[in-house]
Amino acid sequence: MRRRMLGAVLPLVLVAASAVALPVAAEAAPVSGLTKSVQGTGSPADHGATANWVIGYDDQATGSGAATITDAVGAGQAFQSGSLHAPPGWTPSWSTDGTTFTGTEPASGVTAVRASNPDAGPDATSLSGALTPPVQAVTTATGGDGFSPILYRTPGGALQAWNIYHHLGATSPKVVCTDLATGQRCPGGPWPKVLNTAPGPLGTLGAGDIASTMVEQYVHDPAAPAKVYYPAVTASSVGVGCLDMAASANCGYWALSPTGGSPAVNSIGGFVENSGNLYGIVSSGAVVCWTIATQSACGGQPYAPIVPAANQPYVYGGVTVAAGKVFASTSNPGTGQQPTLGCFDPATATACANWASARPTGPAGNYNYNDYTAFDTSGASVGACATTTGSPDVTTCYALDGSALAAPPGPAALPAGVYAFPPEVVTDPAGHVRSYLPIWNGGYAGAALCHDWTTGAACAGLPGPISHPTVNGGATRDYGYSYDPPSGCLIGLGDAGVLFSMDPATGATPCVRSGGQVTLKPGDFYCDGGSHVQGYTAARLTGVDPANVDFAASRVTVVDQDGVTVPTPGFAPDGSVDLTGVSVAAHPSITVTTTLVLHSAAGFAGRLVVDYVGDAPQLCFRTTISADCAVSSVANTASGTDSTGSFTSNTVTLPVAPGASCTPNVKVEKEICKSSTPAKCGPGGAGPWVKQAGVGLLGLLNATAYWRITVTNLGPVGITSAHVVDSVEPSCQTGDFTLAANQSKQVYCSTYALLSLFPITNQAKVSYLPANVPPGTPPSHTGWSSATACSLLCIL
Repeated sequence: MRRRMLGAVLPLVLVAASAVALPVAAEAAPVSGLTKSVQGTGSPADHGATANWVIGYDDQATGSGAATITDAVGAGQAFQSGSLHAPPGWTPSWSTDGTTFTGTEPASGVTAVRASNPDAGPDATSLSGALTPPVQAVTTATGGDGFSPILYRTPGGALQAWNIYHHLGATSPKVVCTDLATGQRCPGGPWPKVLNTAPGPLGTLGAGDIASTMVEQYVHDPAAPAKVYYPAVTASSVGVGCLDMAASANCGYWALSPTGGSPAVNSIGGFVENSGNLYGIVSSGAVVCWTIATQSACGGQPYAPIVPAANQPYVYGGVTVAAGKVFASTSNPGTGQQPTLGCFDPATATACANWASARPTGPAGNYNYNDYTAFDTSGASVGACATTTGSPDVTTCYALDGSALAAPPGPAALPAGVYAFPPEVVTDPAGHVRSYLPIWNGGYAGAALCHDWTTGAACAGLPGPISHPTVNGGATRDYGYSYDPPSGCLIGLGDAGVLFSMDPATGATPCVRSGGQVTLKPGDFYCDGGSHVQGYTAARLTGVDPANVDFAASRVTVVDQDGVTVPTPGFAPDGSVDLTGVSVAAHPSITVTTTLVLHSAAGFAGRLVVDYVGDAPQLCFRTTISADCAVSSVANTASGTDSTGSFTSNTVTLPVAPGASCTPNVKVEKEICKSSTPAKCGPGGAGPWVKQAGVGLLGLLNATAYWRITVTNLGPVGITSAHVVDSVEPSCQTGDFTLAANQSKQVYCSTYALLSLFPITNQAKVSYLPANVPPGTPPSHTGWSSATACSLLCIL
């Protein structure tokens, strides 16, 4: 939010006679502007130096609209890979021909760069994110077998739900993305697409070569939350697959165990994260481990089995973490084997103390698709549970030391044949830790069980179980839920292939809430290293009817770059939040999250805007100045368009100083005219011109010697401040002149009354500076060049 200059006050003109109505010129509409500068080189710059070109964008628009800044890489310089910096909210692009731009930087040959903002406006020092409208149920392209949704918020705030079909072969399309605001597929279709081990955009790498597992548990990369790691199976191994939701791309595969062997490894369960590592379980019962930071398998893995092997095409079970210990469940449907729960201690890379053997979680013949963390009333994790399917269903829990824990009453009371899947854990506004367990079959068309660990009972105010009668007639066949903190809603998906939202406080579908999240780091709007930020201003809701928001039930939270909550006032009646009390120095980055409880889901649309007071934002890129000695300067000009029209920046021209390898080669040649005709001895005269005039010539020319001095710059750079120095004839000396590389200059002069018995020798040299040398550089000189006006003594 930059201050605007008020219009100048015009002087009042008094007319002595009658009052005359003067025409008033309409004030021209303001036009946005660009300010170009360069840094990092000094002036003049050196050949081979790096120039950082800075473009400041002064947004004068009165309403929102698209804005674009384009900058061509000037002659005599080359774009440095990876150097384009666009302000937050702007999308960078690159071109190799100056016309066609792409969102992926080419490996080389960039000739122009561009940044675009589809939602620019009068407040250029702000960042906004979409407020998610209440998510309506939508049938996805899952073919009825997508698993738990994976949520991703784009930089613009749009909420996407990704999912990977489970238990599908390698070549089957299995990943799909849905825009939850519109219920439409994400751009870049058709969906679904195959998964590949090789990195690259989804759908561009040929046939799929990754098969999916039965129970899929996903881990977001802490350093790059758009990247998700998932359990994967290939023709020869099981391991970690990577999905980059921001780029809609595969981002790698890392094998953890070969398939085959005895007991057989044919599938994998997991993953969960603990202390920077991913942990899973393979069908042999062994624990596998992978380190996120190094993207490599942990030393010594796979570790010894902690549960019995199950000779099945899939792992029937789950993985969870409690108090730093990894619990894994497994079962063997159709074999009469008991389902079990094992415990692994990452500190020792062995089974946990008192867990030398796995514990049973149900009678022989039961099987399961889950295990989940148990908490005490304080919210501390104290063990793990597994809900097994059979006749009857059985839920069993164990403490960290292997002793029995009381099972949650809701899961413990499930009738026979109910499938239960890994729950989503949410801490409610009152601080209660809740687990939402997806269930179906055994009389349920799809429902959620909510257990409040803080009270040790079913969640207050919620039915048990929570059905979804307004979604697909209640036939949801729930697989899993993902919690969206900004909106405070659970997003669910099941075997019916229908995405839906659920209010975790009431169980209602759709969840009549909205939310947005914006991370604002004002320093990221600049790239010249200067100080440009004065302070935070406010967070505000735009496009929202305040009357439709229950502000008393809604909440806003602000955390800084260290995750520390920053005290701020709540919502004002208009939906704004005052941030002027937040120190930029103490909190150089803040994340504002709004959770809005709405009165109605109809017609909701809006954005969350967070702004600050500061200078115009900047776009930067770096170039390498050519080492070619012919490059004596480089220049750059940017152009832009927004709702005010088109505009162009000032042009910055940077002189380039010649280096040691670019020393000018200047020659000087002093000659005398040999002709007896004066007309042939003037400027451009034919001469002939020689180094020594013959005897008697001066008498014929009335004792006048005509001199010609030729100065030639053989390159490779130009010269400035050049002048001829003559030891005898003052008229041969010149004022300063410049001479480009491979150019010459001739000076004509004469000396009168040279009748003498003795020869007269005249010599000249040139003093000069190489072009663009720094101030204070001493001049260079050529050697002397001479010519002689002869007399009788020349031949004695």
